[in-house]
Amino acid sequence: MASDLDIARSVKLRPIAEIAARAGIAEAALLPYGRHKAKIDYEFIRSVQDRPDGALVLVTGINPTPAGEGKTTTTIGLGDALNAAGHKTMICLREPSLGPCFGVKGGATGGGFAQVAPMEEINLHFTGDFHAITTADNLLSALVGNHMYWGNPLGIDPRRITWRRALDMNDRALRHVVLGLGGPANGVPREDGFDITVASEVMAVFCLASDLDDLQARLGRMVVAPRRDGTYVTATDLKAVGAMAALLRDALMPNLVQTLEGSPALVHGGPFANIAHGCNSVMATRLGLKLADVVVTEAGFGADLGGEKFFDIKCRAAGLKPAAAVVVATVRALKMHGGVEKAALGQEDVAAVTRGVANLARHVENVRKFGVPAVVALNRFTGDSDAEIGAVRAALAPLGAKLVLCTHWADGARGAAELAAEVSAMIAGGSADFRPLYPSDMALSDKIRTIAREIYRAADVAFGPSVEKRLAGFEQAGYGASPICIAKTQYSFSSDPALRGAPVGHVLPVREVRLSAGAGFVVALAGDVMTMPGLPRVPSSEAIGLGPDGAIHGLF
Repeated sequence: MASDLDIARSVKLRPIAEIAARAGIAEAALLPYGRHKAKIDYEFIRSVQDRPDGALVLVTGINPTPAGEGKTTTTIGLGDALNAAGHKTMICLREPSLGPCFGVKGGATGGGFAQVAPMEEINLHFTGDFHAITTADNLLSALVGNHMYWGNPLGIDPRRITWRRALDMNDRALRHVVLGLGGPANGVPREDGFDITVASEVMAVFCLASDLDDLQARLGRMVVAPRRDGTYVTATDLKAVGAMAALLRDALMPNLVQTLEGSPALVHGGPFANIAHGCNSVMATRLGLKLADVVVTEAGFGADLGGEKFFDIKCRAAGLKPAAAVVVATVRALKMHGGVEKAALGQEDVAAVTRGVANLARHVENVRKFGVPAVVALNRFTGDSDAEIGAVRAALAPLGAKLVLCTHWADGARGAAELAAEVSAMIAGGSADFRPLYPSDMALSDKIRTIAREIYRAADVAFGPSVEKRLAGFEQAGYGASPICIAKTQYSFSSDPALRGAPVGHVLPVREVRLSAGAGFVVALAGDVMTMPGLPRVPSSEAIGLGPDGAIHGLF
């Protein structure tokens, strides 16, 4: 069987100016990065702001399993199918992080004949956006240390600095570090740590900023440390905003690429959904809505993480109103949620599917709580039996949820034609009445409880020592209207990654909360989730290399 990389290389890509013309973007508005990718300049973005918006469609999924679900692949296949059906469509995706590419998850450009390209370039350095974000984050860290070295006139409490360094690579040894050793010339000794770049607040600010002015305002509000009197020191106080914005200026322009079938795609920004807000940039989404009749976007991991954050954080911040949602699943993944191990997935097991489909049903119910109609896309594998598919259909019937079988991995747009027709019908039906899960004026602790009870079906939340006190402090400082970004395992509705299916009555343990004042939300860390992942025993990097002709191999 051909790999995703082989399939991507078998397709002759079109010049990026041709893709831009298809999207209504003048060639003069492009800043090319080679032949097949380009940034779109600010002047063009400003010139289309008075146009009406197209319809926004979210693609989300069940809790992921090692069996795979294909959420990004479905986003691309649906976009291609909508374009093939005559709907002017733009696909909006996140950029891949290097950590998973060299770790365990792999890239994030789709699969089979539903991919964005050039695949190797997007999955590796792309246009350098993540490097710019990493550098801006670490510039602020350097300025914090330099300020303390030269006498600390702002009165930063060195014991309580909250700003962390960033690196776009899985490196568990950097979670907790000690800086400034070796004498006074090397700075003030203190404990610090690294987050992976896609979990950094600079990434969140980057993805939620509406333009350059908003970017700078958000950067300026970022809190780096409290003073001893409890007030906060910000990036503005450290005079860091101008230099950080200069590093991010070009990166903030959305990136234009193409699918293997020639559909335009904006791939921009890339926060993780298990430890960050999991959505592509507001800049790209808003631009897509001005250029297309339909924008298809995805949010990371399951609807309990990326989907909830898309609705409660991104849509709230950007004033977006999604028209429809697609919840992605596979029979194989539902079997795993029903208790089957990966090695046994090739055997028919209707009972396991029936047990596991409870996970899918809950995600559909949760999406509807936001007033958004949802259809289920079941990515079909050749080994899926009619009886197993029938079990999924039967379980969804009481919810009135439509099930559509998809084969876009193998068949491209043709394999998602029925899904495109269903999504078009939902948009035309106009039944969406979007609303966030909770009001902005609800207490921060109650927002956490609301997400835990309504989305995770937890019995309650267990706050670690001092967490409620810190939440009260955030409210007293004027941050009480912030939405919540819960960081937890992606594999379960609970905080236990081994608890698959649709558990109820569990308790969500919140061990720590962090204020992301620039991004405009509060992060609640639940269970054992880490904001700097580690590598697996056998990282994917071991299979990656160069052939005699210099071509990359082993990326998938």
